Formats: sequence, structure tokens, C-alpha cells
Amino acid sequence: MKIVVILPTYNEKENIALIIAALHEQFRKIPHDMHILVVDDNSPDGTAEIVRAEAQNRPHVSLITGRKQGLGAAYIRGMKHAVNDLRADAVMEMDADFSHKPGDVPRLIEALDKGADFVIGSRYVPGGKIPEDWSFLRRMNSKWGNMFARYVAGMSSVRDCTAGFRAIRASVINKIDPDTLKVKGYAFQISLLHEALLNHAVISEVPVEFVDRKRGETKLGISDIIEFMLNAWWIRFERSKTFLKFAVVGALGVAVNLVSFTLLLKMGLNKFISSPIAIEISIITNFLFNNFWTFSKRDMNDRIHIRGLKFNIVSFVALAVSYTTFLVLSMLDPDGIPQLHQAAGIIPATLINYFLNSYWTFKE
Repeated sequence: MKIVVILPTYNEKENIALIIAALHEQFRKIPHDMHILVVDDNSPDGTAEIVRAEAQNRPHVSLITGRKQGLGAAYIRGMKHAVNDLRADAVMEMDADFSHKPGDVPRLIEALDKGADFVIGSRYVPGGKIPEDWSFLRRMNSKWGNMFARYVAGMSSVRDCTAGFRAIRASVINKIDPDTLKVKGYAFQISLLHEALLNHAVISEVPVEFVDRKRGETKLGISDIIEFMLNAWWIRFERSKTFLKFAVVGALGVAVNLVSFTLLLKMGLNKFISSPIAIEISIITNFLFNNFWTFSKRDMNDRIHIRGLKFNIVSFVALAVSYTTFLVLSMLDPDGIPQLHQAAGIIPATLINYFLNSYWTFKE
């Protein structure tokens, strides 16, 4: 298997020769054809010249250059060159500043050998570490930024979504086509991971220790953070197609709920008894449509009766919210129209229903 380690650089003259030498030491332990591809963004400090000098003595070192557009743009350029021109079977993402330890490279590649498609050097699985001397603010920024990506972008199954130390099969990259990822900066990391998940890539997380750089300056800026946050919300919007289906089913449930409620009232039942009965009828209808339509493409382990049980548990929670809303409005407005009070209770119940069912009942 041919594996290309991609090192994006901008003003890394103090690190680049050292990281190339350190990687070559590790390559001796790896039973694959290893290659280093430096993607330099026309560094004014002479980084590219150092790489060219290294390449004269090391045949497995390559260099491509280009205009500085951000980390994501550099990785896209590097992945295309590695897969199309160097014929790589897999690529690695890695920082050139020793934030990622060269000694961890064999462990990530070992995970590929064991069948993973997308290996993450993870700081947030047992055994993973971030620097102990980080300030409270920086520690929270790292952890909450990762939590933001996991839950806003809907990738909760992955513990470290923002990691930049990865090994990825070329087959995954070919399915995704990095050019379609409309991001230039650090947001590229969550976009690439999201697309890999959508394509059912086998994800593996290997614990690693992240180390602060000792030479040079970090390139992360406020524009990268803004792009990262906006991209996470955009991914959530794209994933909201499932929510739209859920909303359609919910609208059907509303109709079933209100029609059932009205019929029960006409049959002479008290409105406080009719309300929960109507809700339960709509719950059954919603489960069937959600199971066989809304979440039908998800690869779920639970059998249908287990999903049905979970759906009912969630529905009881939603029923409690809906019925409580109905009771409160009925007490505040005793002469009001009961159907309006019933409809108002459906709104918060729908939101609770979606998030609990999406992340638990129909969890992929």
C-alpha cells in the first residue's frame, strides 16, 4: 500500500527539515511504501527551498506550491495530487510543527491495516491528551469547539471531530471529491469527516497526545473560527433534510391528533381525557412513518420492536410536555378554544421528539 503523508506549510522553515527526518525514521517501522508531500503556500521564509534540498537526498519527498488560501485549500490540493498523480492508496493529514508526534504515525497506519477507512489521532478518547499547561480558556476553547462540531454538525459518534491528524483511504477521498467541499480554512476538517460519515466510512479513533509547537507561530485566526462555526451550522442545515421529513410526519401527526381529539369530544369524552388519547393515537402513526420513511436509510442495530419501545418512551416524555402545556393554557384561558390549546402543546413536544428520537431511537 502506498501512503502519502501530506504536510501543509506556511513559514515552517524552522520545522520542515526536522519533521521530514523524524518521519523517515518512523517509516522504517512501517511495511508500506511511504511518501512525504509538502504543500507549501508560497512561504516567504524559504520553506519551499528547504524542501527542494531535502528532496534531492530523499527520493520519497515531493513538493507542490500554490497561493495561500487556507488549510483546507492546501489539503484539497495535496489530496488531489497524492491520489491522482502519486497514485496513493491512502493519505495522512499531519501538522509540520510537531504538534502531532511522528512516533504516532505507525499506530494510525496500523488502524488502517486493521480495516478502518478513516483513522483519527484523537485527543478525546481514553489515552488521548492535550497539553497540561494550557490555560483554562484555551482548554475550554478546544473542548467546547469540538463539542460544538459534534452536536451542531450532528457527528456525535466521533469523539474528536476537529483533529488534524488523520489517515484516510483514497477510496474515501474519491467518493467525496474534496473539490466539492466549499471551505478553505480549518472548517475543512469537519466537512471532510461529515462527508466520510455520509459515505459510511469505517471510522477509528486512536489516542494521541497533542503537543504545543516549540518553533514558529500558529496560523489559526479569527476568520478560521468564524468559518468553522458557520460551516458547522451549514452541515446541520444540510442534515435538516431528515428533520424536514420528520416535520412532514409531525404535520400528519398534528392532523391525526386534532381529528382524533375532536371526534373524542363529539363522542362525549371529557377534554382532559380526550387529549392524551389523541396524542397516543398520533404517536403510533408517527412511529410507523418515521421508521419506514424518515429514518429508513439509517443503518440501525435495534430491532423494530426495540425502536418502537424507545419511541414510546420518548413519546411519553413529549406527551408530558404537550399535556402540561395544554393544562397550563386551559387554566390560564378556561374559556378559550380547546383545539388551540391542544395545538400549542404540540410545538415543544415536536422538538423534544425529534432530538431524542434522532439521537436515541433511530440512532445510526
